[in-house]
Amino acid sequence: MEFITSITVTVDEASFKDPERLAKILQLYRSEKKASYYTVRGTFEEVENLSTRLSEVRDRADPVTRRRTRSQGERASPHVKPVDVSGVVMAYIQHKRAEQLGKIQGSSFVIETQPEPRTVHHDPSSTVRVTFRSHHASSAAVHFVRQRFVTFYQRTASDLQVESITASLQRDHKDLQRRFPHLLFEPGRNGGKMTVTGPFMHVAKLKEFLSRNTPRSSKSPVDRGLADTASGGTLGSSSTHGKGPEEDPCPICMEPIETTERKTLRCKHSFCKSCLKRAFDYKPVCPTCGELYGALTGTQPDGGEMKVTQNISSLPGYEKYGTLTIHYYIPSGIQKEEHPSPGQSYEGASRTAYLPDSSEGRRILALLSRAFDQKLIFTVGQSTTSGRNNMVTWNDIHHKTSTHGGPTHYGYPDPEYLSRVKDELKVKGIK
Repeated sequence: MEFITSITVTVDEASFKDPERLAKILQLYRSEKKASYYTVRGTFEEVENLSTRLSEVRDRADPVTRRRTRSQGERASPHVKPVDVSGVVMAYIQHKRAEQLGKIQGSSFVIETQPEPRTVHHDPSSTVRVTFRSHHASSAAVHFVRQRFVTFYQRTASDLQVESITASLQRDHKDLQRRFPHLLFEPGRNGGKMTVTGPFMHVAKLKEFLSRNTPRSSKSPVDRGLADTASGGTLGSSSTHGKGPEEDPCPICMEPIETTERKTLRCKHSFCKSCLKRAFDYKPVCPTCGELYGALTGTQPDGGEMKVTQNISSLPGYEKYGTLTIHYYIPSGIQKEEHPSPGQSYEGASRTAYLPDSSEGRRILALLSRAFDQKLIFTVGQSTTSGRNNMVTWNDIHHKTSTHGGPTHYGYPDPEYLSRVKDELKVKGIK
């Protein structure tokens, strides 16, 4: 995942009683005025600093508000709505994505979970509540951190798989964890099966490794596997210097690739043909680098509709254009094999989203229509707002569900939205 290094914010001049002072402050930043709005670009630290200075302008313009704020204490945290997420996914993030989570949190914010994910990890339906606090930052800054977290969580959850495996010896836990560092292993209770969580391609490598080694020896799968490869070796790389490419093992099954069975992708990664076919049956991406091959099909339920209407009213930031209103409808139904709980019912959804009726907006609409046809807009899972399971939810292609309110309220103005959603669609092969 790439993290945001440049941020664009919109400042409404009407929110300030001293426009001249506002203009002087914004001169110190990369700002551009359109109608009554300023667009400001900068790093997260620059935007956070700007937010603090603008709060001071508001205080000076309203002495009563200033005295009230100070009387409440400088350490009061802005109110930001918490997020209910899967305990299994959050446990994986805390153990295997701690560095990325730390970058989102930074030094000025606190991201807390209740209860601790490790206490509910054994229950696949468990949820934990994530809250966002800061003693110094503005409400807008905390909202932005919340939005970054939700995006990060959704991208992580969309590629995770949870499996149960049998590991007869306690040392298997440590050996497997060392051999498969991208997976999270949780020993079963009372000697039960071990639960493993991680990206699908790494789970596939683990299952192939176990099935390949278990029937061949009375030793444990891990003992056999470690004896077959040099210590300190990594998956997908040769453990002996000087081997030619034909002797490199397949990154999926870890066996040497026979010349007649070698399949090399345009990204230059090679696999056994049969291993690659199984991986592509699950998801048409390179198991090593993630490059997309062919059309990606999602898990959006069947029977949905996407309708578009036009009206002459404009969106903030796009005053010259009308509005395209997208109406999505996904009916309730029964989950299939590709969904979290096959055979169980799920609750459908009706959603509305907005785009400017400009040439760029219409191009994005065409891309969204293709994504809808490829079942990429929605999925079945847990709602991040209500915490309920077996719901039709947005996938990780973001939509503007409000016409106003800016990014923190999923609305306009948001000058960078169209380029962001275009990038999100490109990752899915829609371009």
